[in-house]
Amino acid sequence: MSADRLTLLGVRAIGHHGVFEHERAEGQEFVIDVDVETDFKTAIASDDVEDTLHYGILAERIVAAVERDPVDLIETLAERIAALVLEFPTASEVKVCVHKPNAPITVPFQDVSVSITRSRT
Repeated sequence: MSADRLTLLGVRAIGHHGVFEHERAEGQEFVIDVDVETDFKTAIASDDVEDTLHYGILAERIVAAVERDPVDLIETLAERIAALVLEFPTASEVKVCVHKPNAPITVPFQDVSVSITRSRT
């Protein structure tokens, strides 16, 4: 197992996820953090972006995953994002945290999030 990691924090996108109709209709911001176990050896040797997990492309794919068809639970959204990260050949494990800072909670709060860890097995 490699000890190399790529961390991408605070990717923001508007999605229409949630169990309430107004969440689906109006949409809201979601903030995504990913921490990916990967292997940089080939990229380091070649110094070529094609040999690494390209964080720009990763960020674009995360936004696309948030913006596409709605789901009820942010847990489901986290699973969707984990699966897309593991599509990158050098990714062996990913921790995904989905924040829903504007969740419909009736008391004052700063943030709500769920985190999952998935591995290529």
